Amino acid sequence: MASKIVATLTIFIVISLPLIKAQWQPNAFEASLLDQACFNTENRAACLSRISAAYRQGAGGPMPILNAAIGGALEEASKTIENVSNLQSALENNVREEMAVRDCIELLNYTLDELRWSFELIEKIDPAVANLHREESFRSWLSAALSNQETCLEGFDRTHGHLHVPVEREVRQLTQLVSNILALHKRLRRIISHPPHESNTGIATFDLPPKPTWLTKDYEEQMHESGHAIHADAVVALDGTGQFRSITEAINSAPNNSTRRYVIYVKEGEYVEQVEVTRKKTNIVLIGDGMDKTVISGSRSHASGWTTFRSATFAVSGSGFIARDITFRNTAGPEGSQAVALRVDSDCSVFYRCSIEGYQDTLYAHSLRQFYRDCNIYGTVDFIFGSGLIVVQHCNISGRTPLPKQVITITAQSRNNKSVDHSGFSFQDCFIDSTYPTYLGRPWKPYSRVVFMQSYLGPKVEPAGWLEWPENSGNDTVFYGEYMNHGPGAELSGRVKWPGYHIIRDQKMASLFTVRRFIDGKSWLPSTGVTFMADLDG
Repeated sequence: MASKIVATLTIFIVISLPLIKAQWQPNAFEASLLDQACFNTENRAACLSRISAAYRQGAGGPMPILNAAIGGALEEASKTIENVSNLQSALENNVREEMAVRDCIELLNYTLDELRWSFELIEKIDPAVANLHREESFRSWLSAALSNQETCLEGFDRTHGHLHVPVEREVRQLTQLVSNILALHKRLRRIISHPPHESNTGIATFDLPPKPTWLTKDYEEQMHESGHAIHADAVVALDGTGQFRSITEAINSAPNNSTRRYVIYVKEGEYVEQVEVTRKKTNIVLIGDGMDKTVISGSRSHASGWTTFRSATFAVSGSGFIARDITFRNTAGPEGSQAVALRVDSDCSVFYRCSIEGYQDTLYAHSLRQFYRDCNIYGTVDFIFGSGLIVVQHCNISGRTPLPKQVITITAQSRNNKSVDHSGFSFQDCFIDSTYPTYLGRPWKPYSRVVFMQSYLGPKVEPAGWLEWPENSGNDTVFYGEYMNHGPGAELSGRVKWPGYHIIRDQKMASLFTVRRFIDGKSWLPSTGVTFMADLDG
């Protein structure tokens, strides 16, 4: 689909060039928008020429420039994927480097998807009437596209190969174009005189399936009383009483690009497998027999030769994913270094009554909008990390026994650009406890954004609350906030004095980090049937 869009754009521009009036010149405002779309690109003249040509075919106004800029980035993404794929022929028996290149190709295809979604969405945006849901989707998708290239390059750390530099050169232009699009969009939003409003139309592009009856409280009570089994499209059982013995087989059998919920019931047992839910597997619902009964377990780790991205026991990128009553576990142990139990690149995904267990880097909330409710999350170092836009609500967050000289840090959020990166972590009504000294987080990237609200902070939360990154980057530029927490670890007098740390006293500011405002949850969570609190408690 993406290749067809790119091809159509290219043909359209080439055929139309002879029809363009030679005397056309952009006015001052149009020229400034074109400059912004091509800011800091390697071949600025070619960029301006391409976007100008596409813009002149539009209906006028600023939005066609944004449209043309996305079209240009789509072309660049396709070219980058091809060029990075061609680099595989230069691999020299370096397994880690080969894995890093493979990760890059997958991540670049994510970027292609997110640019395609944005291109299709921008056609539906009326510049005179701002729609909150579409605006949030646009920003989330393109912020994810930025994160993909960063993760691609991080995979080459300590590979000791020779492909890091050529891959970095290939992705640099694409990253700049996506960043320019987000900056351009932000500028155009300021021009719109009408404030964004909520509606009941749902998120653009993704058709939300109807609320599933099996997730409602009444349905659960009825099933418990009657002893009936869950109605599912597929059943997985280790003892052979289902259609499948492995979760991977069941997911692979699910329809591609489904517009309805496809329910997979996983019976009690420990499933030792690495599971991937790819982009084309949309609206998958995974239901277990309980977080202490249905367990998905793996042992990949950075120490055993895997990239952090590829170490995940369970990885999901298909949009609309829901998991309930399941444990995701990485058994590599603290000696495994980075060892992910769950990696999430699924937009509008939900994890309900799940346990996520590991040590370092347990939960990789890599990108896009995610919601966690009534979950248990265990780890040691940076055990909730990534560039996702997530709300963790009414969950238990527990530090485990670290290695000697290790320090427990709950979060390492990786927002890298204050102006255009739409990512961050919000914890609301959670229970934070540990048997070892624990910090709420440290800034993996300069603009890391994390807020703890209305949560219990146990006695092992360090008085300083937050920890510097070794390179001391981000203390001035992060946004770390606390609002109305309680418990022995919530005392604020000893907290860090960084310019980026905020004791939030204003309810209006705190409300920016709620389900309603932070992840636009009111537009998509009701269709999942999962319990959630849209606003502040009380």
